[in-house]
Amino acid sequence: MLLNLFLYSSVVLIWGSAWLAVKFQIGVVPPEWSIAYRIGCASLIMFAWVWMRRLPLKFSPGDHLFLLLQGMLIFSTNFFLYYQATAHLTTGLIAVISSSASAMTILFTCLLQQRRPAGRVLLGATLGMAGISIIFWPQLAALTWSSAVGRGLLYSLGGTVCFSLGGIIAARNRAAGFPPRANTAWAMFYGGLFISALALANGRPISFDPHPAYIGSLLYLILAGSVAAFAAYFALIGRIEAERAAYVTVLFPVVALSLSTLFEEYIWTLPAFGGVILTLVGNVVVLSKRRAVATRL
Repeated sequence: MLLNLFLYSSVVLIWGSAWLAVKFQIGVVPPEWSIAYRIGCASLIMFAWVWMRRLPLKFSPGDHLFLLLQGMLIFSTNFFLYYQATAHLTTGLIAVISSSASAMTILFTCLLQQRRPAGRVLLGATLGMAGISIIFWPQLAALTWSSAVGRGLLYSLGGTVCFSLGGIIAARNRAAGFPPRANTAWAMFYGGLFISALALANGRPISFDPHPAYIGSLLYLILAGSVAAFAAYFALIGRIEAERAAYVTVLFPVVALSLSTLFEEYIWTLPAFGGVILTLVGNVVVLSKRRAVATRL
């Protein structure tokens, strides 16, 4: 119980603050290469950790396909979309949108397992989406999907979908007996390769920003946001299942919004406050019971 609490708290605090660190990555260096540096270095650290502990690293070719899929979803594509969103939205709002991962994870699990989601899940998902709609109501009412805020919203939702699917794949790999640290090392490796290939395909020149803010935020995202947080998150998945582990998304927006208010001058309005509360309540409703799925279709 204490270990679960420690893992949960660590993920909430690290990921809640990592959103602001991402802000310092936007600018000189193309997002694809910033992600490649982050995930590539994190992968090397994880491989070194596994090697020093003399843990198994070998997987079958079929296993590597699932590791590749996990890496593409949770260590590259979702990061790319979130980094794109950071150019258009405050990091606190992106964190609020990403909190819908809890409902998405359960709904996707229901679809994959051909189960009908429980009424509690549907209610929570509805509350969460209603909260997000209230926050962005001015843009939704004006249908400004081509605006910066509209693009940021779509990027954030796309990144959340990738994160949810990646968490389900990670749970599948853990259930199949994949050693967690080796699993994470390989998934990060494949994620780094995929985002590097995407950068080259998009014609992004390799570059680096020597500014202390960029280097400092990069180191934080490598050591804390990637290695420590994902190791804790995947360990949490193995101990309390993917659906319940996604509960971390309920609280880290609170940390992210607090930092966004302090450092990004996010201005609270009454509708925005109500929307955030409604979104968080929706996640609590979704995950308040252990069994989030009901009857088989």
